[in-house]
Amino acid sequence: MQTSTEKLVVLLTKGIDSELSSVAFTIANGGITAGLKVSMFLTSAAIDLVRKGGQRMTHVPPLDPLTNLIEDFQNRGGTIWACPPCVKSRGYDQEDLLDGVVIVGASAMHAEIKEGAATLSF
Repeated sequence: MQTSTEKLVVLLTKGIDSELSSVAFTIANGGITAGLKVSMFLTSAAIDLVRKGGQRMTHVPPLDPLTNLIEDFQNRGGTIWACPPCVKSRGYDQEDLLDGVVIVGASAMHAEIKEGAATLSF
């Protein structure tokens, strides 16, 4: 029996060098439009997407620029989590990241999944 959910967690590992980062944020924004509570957990190279200025380095036409996709996502209530070891390994601190990005371990993502969130991975 299929169950329904009102939550979506997107795990993103792709960074500024991959069009999948723009695709992931486009799909996440679509989830918000569909009425889902959407959270994104960024690991590995995806951390550079939320480093101040990093998102300006990616634009995959015909998709909106990544800067706009991330801003729209946050303005519409989307949550962005950044993996602590991934942030640290790049030499970043909280002040290096976009406002609103939360440095938090995978337990935040796991809690959403335990509550029935659907998941996608890029």
